[in-house]
Amino acid sequence: MQEHQSFNNKTNDESLNIREQFDKYFIHWKWFLLSIIICFIIALLYLRYTVPQYSASATILVKDERKGGIQSELSAFSELGFVKNVKNNVDNEIEIIKSRNIINQAVKSLNLNVEYFAEGRVKSVELYNESPIEVRFFEPNDSFYNKNFSYEVIYLSANHFELKKYQGKSLGKFNFGSIVNLPEAKLVVTKKPFITKYITKEDYKIIVKVNKLANVVQKYRSKINITPLSKNSSVVELSMNDPVADKAEDLLDAVIENYNKDAIEDKKYVSLNTQKFINDRLKYITEELGDVEKQGEDFKTNNRITEITADAELYIQNSALFEKSLIETETQIRIIQSMIAYLNSSPTDEIIPSNIIPQDNNASIMINDFNEVVIRRNRVLGSGTVKNQRVIDLNAEIDEKRRNIKESLARLLETYKIKREDLQKQDRSLNNKISKIPNQSRELTSIGRQQQIKESLYLYLLQKREEIGISLAVAAPNSKLIDSALATSSPVSPNRNFVLLGAIIAGLLIPFLILFVLDLLDTKIKNRQDIESKTNIPFLGDIPKSETQDELINASSRSSSAEAIRIVRTNLEFMLNNVPADKAKTIFVTSTLPKEGKTFVALNLASTIALSNKKVLLIGLDIRNPKIDKYVNIPSKGLTNYLAKANQDVKDFIVKIDNFENFYILPSGIIPPNPVDLLMSDKIGELFDTFKNQYDYIIVDTAPVSLVTDTLLVAKYADLFIYVMRANYLDKRLIKVADSFYQEKKLPNMAVLLNDTIWRKTYGYGYGYAYGYGYGYGYGYGNDVEQTKKSWKDKLWMKK
Repeated sequence: MQEHQSFNNKTNDESLNIREQFDKYFIHWKWFLLSIIICFIIALLYLRYTVPQYSASATILVKDERKGGIQSELSAFSELGFVKNVKNNVDNEIEIIKSRNIINQAVKSLNLNVEYFAEGRVKSVELYNESPIEVRFFEPNDSFYNKNFSYEVIYLSANHFELKKYQGKSLGKFNFGSIVNLPEAKLVVTKKPFITKYITKEDYKIIVKVNKLANVVQKYRSKINITPLSKNSSVVELSMNDPVADKAEDLLDAVIENYNKDAIEDKKYVSLNTQKFINDRLKYITEELGDVEKQGEDFKTNNRITEITADAELYIQNSALFEKSLIETETQIRIIQSMIAYLNSSPTDEIIPSNIIPQDNNASIMINDFNEVVIRRNRVLGSGTVKNQRVIDLNAEIDEKRRNIKESLARLLETYKIKREDLQKQDRSLNNKISKIPNQSRELTSIGRQQQIKESLYLYLLQKREEIGISLAVAAPNSKLIDSALATSSPVSPNRNFVLLGAIIAGLLIPFLILFVLDLLDTKIKNRQDIESKTNIPFLGDIPKSETQDELINASSRSSSAEAIRIVRTNLEFMLNNVPADKAKTIFVTSTLPKEGKTFVALNLASTIALSNKKVLLIGLDIRNPKIDKYVNIPSKGLTNYLAKANQDVKDFIVKIDNFENFYILPSGIIPPNPVDLLMSDKIGELFDTFKNQYDYIIVDTAPVSLVTDTLLVAKYADLFIYVMRANYLDKRLIKVADSFYQEKKLPNMAVLLNDTIWRKTYGYGYGYAYGYGYGYGYGYGNDVEQTKKSWKDKLWMKK
């Protein structure tokens, strides 16, 4: 049962704490409302003047066998051995698409370094295709693409315009379509159909900006995003945001087009080099074949020879076969030697002619691999520098493959040399037999054999040239367009709903953070919880800030502070139930510091008790800084006058307050030079003994305990001590002063009264009014606080 009750208490405390925290901020709801309105206005201005961004995207399929790409259009030829499939690394292709080279080509093709703007009062709008004019530059000088410059084209008439430097001097008036000579280039301004929605009449001014090409390329490189749509496919998406939707679409399409063109050119590069090599060899073989044919023709004519005997023909045919093989071998040796010489003399990263040496050996495969690496290196270099780690790695791979090719060609050369020696031995054997044939027949047969060999080599080279021609004709791009570029119909940024929601959140967050920080920095007492968390002194009640200027509560007072003091009066009855009924109940009122409102509390507590038909005497015992006489406008003579002189009747100094039947005040009197001596006199005790028999309640306004010892000197006469703490004034760290008096029992029967609180109307109860009374009094312990009239701002933001 106790555990259940403890849980309920804990739950109630947590609920109360949450509500308290909410109320702490809700009381400033006007600041939150003002902050939301200001942030909302800022958000609307931001939405009004921020250039909207549109998103465009395109999808392509990069042909990559490793990631499920489509079959190449070259597959039919690859089966014949004419061309070979090439694996493409999608990640590398993405870098190539974003390379400066590709973007630069796209920017130049669309002339994107030239922009057209319609100038507004706050922002300028880019026209792009909606520009009523087109400016074409030609014959640019070296600096044209390397700096920024702007012009103003001002419409004058249907045929004339004025050209000015942007915000500068006029360059002259010209006809549309005429050539204008400028330092950077020549230009021609032509009119376009008047279709723009931003220009409403022909009396227009267009800002033409020519931007540095490198900056434009870099800008769009950073804008374009290329991402694979999945790990298991080679489909990639190109996307970008731009203020002009049409420009974004055109640029993405141009990038894809230039990427495919670049890929085709790379594929043709090897074939073109090989074709050049074959054509050079064909030219040489053609000349040799012509010489052999002419030699045979001349020999037959001169010797009148028409045929050879059958046996001689058989020997010669066999010899021709060996000779043919020998010539073919010799040809391959010469080709290999040419390739080795080419490798030794050409640059390291030069493409090596392919399809020349036999395709069924490692050297041919290695040459194809080498060419692929060189092409990949050149493409990567287009988007980076020679210091790029990827380029460095590819250079190392090129060097290694080049060494391997040389070694492979050297081994292949040795193989063909061995084959040549074997063929030469067999050929010598046949030549011995042929030597018996007449010299003329043998010589004619030899000429015919040379002709056959040359023809065979000639046909071989023609076949290779046709293969190269086929590969050039069927060169396919590296990607297939799936979806062409398409921009969104509405802006993707700024997001109106997101911005407005952010404005509301910011409007709530800004004042919350300010109030939170101020609350962290504020060490003043705010409420009852601040007191009870630091001391066990009984809490008597709290008095809200008064909403009236009346200092004294009367029977007609209905203010929140008057009601609070009446509640305090009721609570006092429970704390004074041990006082004999025939004796006056003596209540002392003190505080830690001056200006905490103890005199106000003492005065109004006394008047409130007096209204309940109790005879009450209010004594001003704060003799160093008397204030009571100023509150109720009574003579300043009082207690100190009585204590300072003998043979004085204290009744002469007691004043009855008007409009109260039972309310009497003994003022403090003049400020004495020896307050401690007066308070320690026996007459003080005699007075309290006398008054206890004459009054029902004695309320005593004493001095602050942290400054002087006056209160401690008379504390023994009190039945109860009301310790006043002023909210938003007393530092929380000074609560320990009151707690020390409580722990040491220096002030009997202590109770804390929190003064000048700001009450809030919550849960349908509470005072819930605006509190704003000023004390209008000061103390001798410090400068007096003057009552000031509230400004209109204070009235506006006062809690109602």
